[in-house]
Amino acid sequence: MKHKLINLLKFVLRSFFSSISSTKIGSIINEVINDDLMNHVISVNHQETQLKFSVPNRITRWRADTFSDKEPETLEWIDKIFKESILWDIGANVGLYSCYAAKQGVRVFAFEPSVFNLEILSRNIFLNNLTEQVTIVPLPLTDKLTFSTLNMGNTNWGGALSTFGKEYGHDGKQMNTVFKLPTIGLSMVDAVNSLNIPQPDYIKMDVDGIEHLILKGGISILDKVKGILIEINDNFTEQSENANLILKEAGFLLIEKRHEDAFSSGQAKYTYNQIWAKVA
Repeated sequence: MKHKLINLLKFVLRSFFSSISSTKIGSIINEVINDDLMNHVISVNHQETQLKFSVPNRITRWRADTFSDKEPETLEWIDKIFKESILWDIGANVGLYSCYAAKQGVRVFAFEPSVFNLEILSRNIFLNNLTEQVTIVPLPLTDKLTFSTLNMGNTNWGGALSTFGKEYGHDGKQMNTVFKLPTIGLSMVDAVNSLNIPQPDYIKMDVDGIEHLILKGGISILDKVKGILIEINDNFTEQSENANLILKEAGFLLIEKRHEDAFSSGQAKYTYNQIWAKVA
């Protein structure tokens, strides 16, 4: 019943704003609302680390509100990274973890190809005075230098479920693409050799489906990486088995596989954050 009422309210409001948008007063109202949304900021305090995040919609607010609870294993992993290390945050979304790592003294390269997330990612970096600590790389990573499309499951600020160059999503199944963005993809090797991005000491990877392809395109890069946190769907056999094989051959050992109880049902129940460390 609540869901129906919300949808009805949305319909009424959209109809109202649609009817007045062509008028001068309607344009002013829309401008005021948009400005207010984009300047809506909330503060987060995690273990004495103060952060500010732009929250123009429900998804970005949810991400900020659940910062400490959604992926505690990710925050714990970041806490163990040595200061002044280089972290590649591959699939940075709106930059919550990039900003947190940077606040701990880590140098971050945030890979995020979604044009819808880039604006909020940039705002979050600016809000936290981290422009010297976080570099945005607005290109997708894959297994080789190629021209293809970023297939997106939604166009919301803070949205996820997008895959570069493939039609499947995080579970290996056909994804419902609502927006296609033609762009250039590159491998981790290309990022270092062609763009002169520093070799990572640590890698955090969450790209909803092609994690194994990114690893395949960066085998020589993995030689010098100390630790990796990667999101893997156990039911997506191609992803799971190939990622496992590549990481083991590169000298990594699986330390932990974890997700919160909230993800024990629904479409995320087979998806875990895997933490790998280089075998001494």
